[in-house]
Amino acid sequence: MKYRALGKTGLKVSEVGFGCWGIGKAMWKADDEESRKALRKAVELGINFFDTAWVYGDGHSEKLVGELAKKSDIIIATKIPPKNRQWPAALDADIEDLFPKEHIIRFARESRKNLGRKIDLLQLHVWTDKWAEGSESKAWQDAFQQLKQEGVAEFFGVSVNDHAPETALKLAESGKVDSLQVIYNIFDQSPEDELFKIAARKKLGIIARVPFDEGALTGKLAYETKFDDWRKHYFGGERLKEAVDRAGKLRWLENGSRTLPQAALQFCLANDAVSTVIPGMTKVRHVVDNAAASDGRLKAGELKRLRSHRWQKNFYDTL
Repeated sequence: MKYRALGKTGLKVSEVGFGCWGIGKAMWKADDEESRKALRKAVELGINFFDTAWVYGDGHSEKLVGELAKKSDIIIATKIPPKNRQWPAALDADIEDLFPKEHIIRFARESRKNLGRKIDLLQLHVWTDKWAEGSESKAWQDAFQQLKQEGVAEFFGVSVNDHAPETALKLAESGKVDSLQVIYNIFDQSPEDELFKIAARKKLGIIARVPFDEGALTGKLAYETKFDDWRKHYFGGERLKEAVDRAGKLRWLENGSRTLPQAALQFCLANDAVSTVIPGMTKVRHVVDNAAASDGRLKAGELKRLRSHRWQKNFYDTL
């Protein structure tokens, strides 16, 4: 496992991190004992960055990560849910409706309790650049400052709205946070257009999420796939067929020593702006396969060829 700097924090995070949404079980099928085995295997293979959130099972995911933290030296990131529980944030939303100071502080303290230790990286779970300036900026900055003084959290960031890196450009330029978490994968290459350039210049940590496009880029979906989780809506209608067809055009990335999921992760890691990529994992076999992605790199010619696979969409929208 290789490691990279998380911006200017001084933290060295594993190139492949552990996305902990699935182990929260709120919207995914998972078994706690298998999740615990996966978490332990991750540490064994050198993964030290674990990204969770209070909303992942109303603290359940955090508690599982907290169990791991009692026995392992890991870096933990978690997120504060918006008060209105709506994802993504409306671009004209007022900070007081989603993240008033007392709300941020209350949930941060609760997350710290769930984890059983100080939070390394605390993030707002949605964002709009309307909050990057003026009085609305002061609201969340004051909360972050208080939490740092209390020893609840050390560093701070935001999770950028789905498929909308342009909604955090002002924040990136401001230097008011330590990291940004953003969707980035072979299909959604949009963060490269502007956000990654600013992040590199400002030395912001970048956490790449959804590297497999909710499973499409694993190459394991088929026209006949039936979902028993929230993805039955994500891949509803003709979406599944189109996703399978597009993934099928990426089979050339597979070879004797590299799987399609590993290639998908290596695509994210090919950009120097990325600090870590966080595939969701609930089983030991997922951890073993994904961790191995750090051992290889895509060639320049392969990366050039992947530019033509960019796909503008938003399946998070309801049908």
